[in-house]
Amino acid sequence: MSNPLPSIPPVRPVEVPISAPSSTWDRITSWASENKAVVYTIAGVAVVITGAGAVYYLNSDSKPKTDGAPKLSKKERRKRKEAERKAADNKTVDPTSQPKPASVQSEAELPEVDEAIVQALTQEQREEYAAKLKQAGNKAYGDKAYNKAIDLYTKAILCKPDPVFYSNRAACHSAMSEWDAVIEDTTAAITMDPDYIKAINRRGTAYEHKKMYSEALLDFTASCIIDNFKSDSTAQAVERLLKTFAEHKAKEMMASRTAKLPSPIFVGNYLQSFRPKPRPAGLEDSEELSLETGLGQLQHGLQGLEKRTAEGYEQGRLAFEKAIELGELGDNEALAYNYRGTMRTLLGNHATATEDFNKSIELDPSMTQSYIKRASISLELGEPLKADAEFAEALKHDPNDPDVYYHRAQAHFIKGDLSEAQKDYQKSIDLDKDFIFSHIQLGVTQYKMGSIASSMATFRRCIKNFPKIPDVYNYYGELLLDQGNFAEAVEKFDTAVEMEKQTKPMSMNVLPLINKALALFQWKQDFKEAENLCEKALIIDPECDIAVATMAQLLLQQNQVGKALKYFERAAELARTEGEIVNALSYAEATRTQVKVTEKYPQLAAKLAASGAGGAAGLRMGA
Repeated sequence: MSNPLPSIPPVRPVEVPISAPSSTWDRITSWASENKAVVYTIAGVAVVITGAGAVYYLNSDSKPKTDGAPKLSKKERRKRKEAERKAADNKTVDPTSQPKPASVQSEAELPEVDEAIVQALTQEQREEYAAKLKQAGNKAYGDKAYNKAIDLYTKAILCKPDPVFYSNRAACHSAMSEWDAVIEDTTAAITMDPDYIKAINRRGTAYEHKKMYSEALLDFTASCIIDNFKSDSTAQAVERLLKTFAEHKAKEMMASRTAKLPSPIFVGNYLQSFRPKPRPAGLEDSEELSLETGLGQLQHGLQGLEKRTAEGYEQGRLAFEKAIELGELGDNEALAYNYRGTMRTLLGNHATATEDFNKSIELDPSMTQSYIKRASISLELGEPLKADAEFAEALKHDPNDPDVYYHRAQAHFIKGDLSEAQKDYQKSIDLDKDFIFSHIQLGVTQYKMGSIASSMATFRRCIKNFPKIPDVYNYYGELLLDQGNFAEAVEKFDTAVEMEKQTKPMSMNVLPLINKALALFQWKQDFKEAENLCEKALIIDPECDIAVATMAQLLLQQNQVGKALKYFERAAELARTEGEIVNALSYAEATRTQVKVTEKYPQLAAKLAASGAGGAAGLRMGA
């Protein structure tokens, strides 16, 4: 990857430390945005080529090389076939690029043909008539006399069925938006010549106009493979179709899904990205409050959050809803709205969450957390200026709140303004040196800025000052992994895992397990152990989207496409926001298309396999 360092995917809330310092999700997903020419055939292409291709996804900043060309004999045969077609096609019928024929016969000179006449002609005469009619058809097309061109190409086909003639006639139908006819003619051309890229692309375009996105995607993907991914426009068509399909499906999923919190690890890290504060007076466990009252439900909700389990977080979500419904919260009403807004943010319900934060601020303008959380929503919606305004407003009310500086630093980090992020992380530390995530993020930011020595020194200080915090070892391990220091990285991940087991046996963070899986895979290409670690992570936290995505990629690299597809679909189910669903569905549909391509076009699977000998070398190994 060109940017393999820890960073926050833009669809994540900025408060979540798991998203901020972790490079895990970046290793899995940024390959997609950086290699668009091949992304949406996903690893399907690389899977057939080489199982080692995953190292490229996870840790390479190079583009796919073209070393993996088909065997010479096949390539030469294809070249000769393409040259013959081009000669017969007289270059193209595209009016924007077609030179006028040197000599075109007048209509009176064109041969009259019908089935009976053609039957009486010799083979040589048929080919001569077909060439003259096709040439006249090209001229008519260039003059935008499409119906006339269709008639001429039809007569040419009668003389000599040829894939070029069918494709040219399809171009006429395309110019008149007659998509069913385009599909019929291009299918005839492709049946005669399965590698006819122009016909495949024309049919894909027709399918797209008819909103038959899966069929269009199949054609454009096949075209990409046949053409060895040389055409940017075809690759862009694949990307566009996947985005269109995924966006449409995502809206359906968002409309039909029931409210559900994300992974407990995700929720826990979101909540702990704010400094812990004691409960307000009257809400301590020592106070026996009835659950039939608003204050009793608020207390019950806070108790749920402190359990740090999926059940506890759901207890909190329901209790905060009930607390506001029952009312009579007194001075704690602003806090109740803040927490209900927090849970709604985690659900991805931005509009209702914003309403809650607005009400919280109206009731207590000094509650800076509400401004911060409102800023996180603005960032998630792609409105960074609004987020900046929220942070500024929070600092007006409390210029010494370290949480404001920490989360504003996260915002700078997302936007790539690392210098400002570093300043705010340091300010957060100056105001409160005991909050571990400010130190971790400072070290990560220094690393991204290229100050490797400073970053390593920051993490060594973290280990000295916070020796019992597993997050320190996990994120330090990620930086070591990025440097290719595999043995020490695995050692740090193991330490983090053991600490998680000891300190949080009921809610351990599974990221160290996933990171270790990636390290072993990159280091030793140990698929089996990497899978085992991901499976352990999913037993501990079945809702962990990063574990699901990692498992999908590992399976894909072993050509277990069917199993991988199930994990990609699971990732879409776990996604919290529409943007995350779109990303997961794009991978799922691309994987599904790979299966269809190899089933429908077995010769393409063979071509990919043949190119595998050189393909492995083309995918750069290592860090």
